[in-house]
Amino acid sequence: MVHRTSAIWLSLVLGPFASLSHARSVGPRDAVPEGYRAAPYYPTPHGGWLDSWKEAYTKAQALVSQMTLAEKTNITSGVGYWMGPCVGNSGSADRLGFPQLCLQDSALGVASADNITAFPAGITTGATWDKALIYARGVALGEEFRGKGTNVYLGPTVGPLGRKPLGGRNWEGFGADPVLQAKAAALTIQGVQEQGIIATIKHYVGNEQEMYRMYNVFQPGYSANIDDRTLHEIYLWPFAEAVHAGVGAVMTAYNAVNGSACSQHSYLVNGILKDELGFQGMVMSDWLSHISGVDSALAGLDMNMPGDTNIPLFGFSLWQYELTRSVLNGSVPMDRLNDMATRVVAAWYKMGQDKDHPRPNFSSNTRDKDGLLYPAALFSPTGQVNWFVNVQADHYLVARQVAQDAITLLKNNGSLLPLSTSAKISVFGTDAQVNPAGPNACGNRACNTGTLGMGWGSGVADYPYFDDPISAIRKRVPDVEFHNTDTFPSVDTPSPDDVAIVFISSDSGENSFTVEGNHGDRDNDKLAAWHGGDKLVQKAAEKYSNVVVIVHTVGPLVLESWIDHPSVKAVLFAHLPGQEAGESLTNVLFGDVSPSGHLPYSITKAATDYPDSIANLRGFAFGQVQDTYSEGLYIDYRSLNKRGIKPRFAFGHGLSYANFTFSDATIRPVTSLSLVPPPREPKGTTPSYPTTIPNASEAYWPDNFNRIWRYLYPWLDRDEADRAYAIGVAGEKKYAYPEGYSTVQGPGPAAGGGEGGNPALWDVAYEITVTVRNADDSTHAGKASVQAYLQYPEGIPYDTPVVQLRDFEKTRELRPGESETVTLRLTRKDVSVWDVELQNWVVPGSQGGRYTVWIGDASDRLFLACYTDTGKCEGGLKPPV
Repeated sequence: MVHRTSAIWLSLVLGPFASLSHARSVGPRDAVPEGYRAAPYYPTPHGGWLDSWKEAYTKAQALVSQMTLAEKTNITSGVGYWMGPCVGNSGSADRLGFPQLCLQDSALGVASADNITAFPAGITTGATWDKALIYARGVALGEEFRGKGTNVYLGPTVGPLGRKPLGGRNWEGFGADPVLQAKAAALTIQGVQEQGIIATIKHYVGNEQEMYRMYNVFQPGYSANIDDRTLHEIYLWPFAEAVHAGVGAVMTAYNAVNGSACSQHSYLVNGILKDELGFQGMVMSDWLSHISGVDSALAGLDMNMPGDTNIPLFGFSLWQYELTRSVLNGSVPMDRLNDMATRVVAAWYKMGQDKDHPRPNFSSNTRDKDGLLYPAALFSPTGQVNWFVNVQADHYLVARQVAQDAITLLKNNGSLLPLSTSAKISVFGTDAQVNPAGPNACGNRACNTGTLGMGWGSGVADYPYFDDPISAIRKRVPDVEFHNTDTFPSVDTPSPDDVAIVFISSDSGENSFTVEGNHGDRDNDKLAAWHGGDKLVQKAAEKYSNVVVIVHTVGPLVLESWIDHPSVKAVLFAHLPGQEAGESLTNVLFGDVSPSGHLPYSITKAATDYPDSIANLRGFAFGQVQDTYSEGLYIDYRSLNKRGIKPRFAFGHGLSYANFTFSDATIRPVTSLSLVPPPREPKGTTPSYPTTIPNASEAYWPDNFNRIWRYLYPWLDRDEADRAYAIGVAGEKKYAYPEGYSTVQGPGPAAGGGEGGNPALWDVAYEITVTVRNADDSTHAGKASVQAYLQYPEGIPYDTPVVQLRDFEKTRELRPGESETVTLRLTRKDVSVWDVELQNWVVPGSQGGRYTVWIGDASDRLFLACYTDTGKCEGGLKPPV
């Protein structure tokens, strides 16, 4: 999402070109590579045909049936940037009791609000590999968004999926693997929506780079060129799981896919999301990504946010009054508008927001009690805008637990950790202390000053406080010397037992801001630590015999300049811990708990360990930048395994102070599998409305209405409405409908049939149990991460990665000698591949081929295998990679 301050900059720079934003499309598509096509798919499938949404749709139909044309167009669009308390404010149908909806960032806390919790980021949450903790964070987020009176939580993020290590917003998601992303997103959605808040899975799809992502008057957004199988098995996977979890909203990405902008991509939205995946909620544009009026409506977009054109200056919109006009003149069928409005209202009913749901009690625009009600208006009324409602409860405990259990121990030579509180400790690096100007001194966190707790951009929240590492260390250790500098200072010669703790960081964020030469993506510093952090570690290692490196980072770094130095005894990745950075770290450093985090991505020895399509960002091009996913299925550990390259630290890697063993594994088939899923059930009935063009009077401005300048309204002047209506009823409108346009509802593809796809895809195919034991000789309690990776049968006619993550579980804290039996499950979809000719999920081993389920605690530490053909398991094996 573009943040508000960037919108003003765009307005000032591009204001003279504002009228260009009214064009129906940006222009002819730039050529995409052969074989990558954005096929047309029309019409938009109606929502409401699934039993799980039937009650919500029945209520929505009753309400929408009473709405005028203008009320329907009003609730499907925002009313303009800065034209309400929230980052996005929809229109309303007040006459019928349907309120203005408050849509609010961010994925880690209520953005631009006070008295909230700044939770650890998504990447930190993924690093816990703990389903129960991921869900608990979702519950806490939902409680805070509800307490602040929002309707829509603009999260979680699974796009970017993390294909490119340099990608700017990878930290908002949960890791560079579709299954890790999918399970974490589904649990987050469950936790949030159980609190009555509509969750929004984003950004759909292929938003793997920040630079050149946005359409503007000079250049279209880049095209992510993705083949059908790769799309289904990698990038769609977490979206499908989110839909299966009942997510209420989907946000489209800024970029194009295969040459077509995501906000008007009929194949992605109509064909895959709404038909194949059976999505029943509403599809919204990302902020200022809406580039056409009629085309986007026909392609399945349901809500335009924040309502303005690409250049939000004078109060122009491609929808609102323009959508009203397009319906009256026959360009947009009434059938499509009815479905748009019904999807919006159904999501509201689905979350129970018709029953005592609070209204916004905060303002994203000011922290003062009183302020402008419509800050972007030329003349705005004022009033109370902030009520300072505290929604934190005891959520700091969840935040601290996530931050703590995500901390990933990569190296611990000589068991230097945990440290003794009696040790003489010297701390180096500005990342150890909160920004001296205050944790929120940099708007949108668009700086890397002090401890790095989150990236920058729209995915942030304001810190209510910041428990920084140096303060927490000083509470534990009486003899601490802190050097608040990233240049190694002159120090006295340490004793052999003295310990140096070096803090380094690497930041990234949204392309709305450039920080230290990094344009959202890490294009300047790349995979090196910021502020000369690698040199700081080297200098400390030259002076001290015992060096502990703490890394706060948005993603992987190349550590080769110091990782093998004999003095660098221990390395901890603390990721992005949010407000609870201090105690969560010292609990691990000093042994209150064992580290239990595991990497949600691989750390390579060099950027060139990946192919160019992954390793490098796409540079400037005249016309549309082409980003072709030529690596296909092979990203992160899949790519390294295929090419036989050993990473420095593998995906899933994480050490502990405890010593775990895995044994006594069993596997049993649960569901008999056919080659393809059983035939889907036919679609159920959907709401039905009159499809005739409504009377022009439904679009007239209300009498004596006091207009706010720049506020976006759905009404037309009488003569405009009458002219449009005359054209529509006469059938004179000569609109160039897209290729393949149709108004006939289809039965849906064979791969569909339920939320997320054919319901049989979630049938459990195999159940595996394994006993995890904390060895008797362990000196620490700890939690173990159990990871299940699938290896497909040999000889199948599909190219598959060597191993792929399919499930994971985390044990409770086990004392020395204590054990726990963990159950892992693989579904039909987990053992399938997407067949591009059948356009369905296929089980290539359904005729007796051997699948091997590898069990371990990292993608390269898989020593136990279970076989589906014999039902036997064995340990002590050589890992497959």
